[in-house]
Amino acid sequence: MAKNFSLKDQLFNAEKTRYLAGLFAAADPGFDVDALQAQVMSRLSGLELKERMAWIATCLQKAVPGDLPDVAPTLLKALPPPLDPTKTDDDFGDFIFAPLGDWVVDVGLDHPDLALDVIEELTQRFSMEWAIRPFLNHHPDKVMARMEVWCDHDSYHVRRLVSEGTRPRLPWGQAVGLDLTDPLPLLDRLHVDKTRYVTRSVANHLNDITKKDPELVLSRLQSWSQDAHQEADELRWMTTHTLRGLVKSGHPKAMKMLGFDPEAEVSASIAVLGEARISGALEFDVALTGESDQPVLVDYIIHFQRPGGKTSTKVHKLKQSALRDGALKLGKKHKLKADATTFKLVPGAHRLEIQVNGRVRAGVDFELLG
Repeated sequence: MAKNFSLKDQLFNAEKTRYLAGLFAAADPGFDVDALQAQVMSRLSGLELKERMAWIATCLQKAVPGDLPDVAPTLLKALPPPLDPTKTDDDFGDFIFAPLGDWVVDVGLDHPDLALDVIEELTQRFSMEWAIRPFLNHHPDKVMARMEVWCDHDSYHVRRLVSEGTRPRLPWGQAVGLDLTDPLPLLDRLHVDKTRYVTRSVANHLNDITKKDPELVLSRLQSWSQDAHQEADELRWMTTHTLRGLVKSGHPKAMKMLGFDPEAEVSASIAVLGEARISGALEFDVALTGESDQPVLVDYIIHFQRPGGKTSTKVHKLKQSALRDGALKLGKKHKLKADATTFKLVPGAHRLEIQVNGRVRAGVDFELLG
């Protein structure tokens, strides 16, 4: 996202900056809207997304100088009404409020109680998972105690902040010094939440933990299943979303938890159709055979050539189904983009494999043409 300039321009531009400045002018008649807009826009275009957030925060500090006790009254008065409390998902708010979190970090680390009060309000306008993490590192006991209270907050945005802010591998987020087990009592409470916005965050948090301690996650999910405090369908969705990384790696216990037997006797064959060419597609058919009605989770794996003779492996979802009458036929056309920003295709020998219930069942080599 940091390199998506159209998104940056959409989120942080003159119109958005003037809107933010107008809120502060309404809170403080002496606030100079034109001066803030001019300062922000003077160098905004040359910055990456996170740099833009920091720069806007710097400009706000100059416009409203002082430590957090000095600026909090104006900041809070400038906030628009909270996000719609009747929604239950995908309501992140307006990105232009993200710099307010940076501002609170810059001027509020020595005032943690007040800072947490302000962040509680800010996250109801735009998610503050990045801003809460420096406070977790500087005041872990105080923040974790506040999060205990936030687990019961009326706003699902505040409840989500508890899970999202403590994630071990939060994208773009500062690393936190918490042990993997420290937030688990909070997740025990949040996993029963009635909003998908919160339960998705819990699942993402657990998925982060699977990178270091799969057994810890599997045992927690098993415990939640036995407790049955969450609706069965929602917990099933959470379990699937949590274990997606382990499924890609073929983790046997994760497969079994999802109802797929890694030991199932399933045979597979692959047929590559036509030529695979950069800017074209890799098209292939798959045929599976085995015991009738056997549940199967089918992935396909492409081993890409990389510059210097190395390879890179990518796992993709293909199908979740069952072997009706002992067989299943599948087809796929995988696009091979030449202009992908994160992965450059290289002509040469490649390999395609089919993974069923976490185990590779068939493979075929193919030539990627330029």
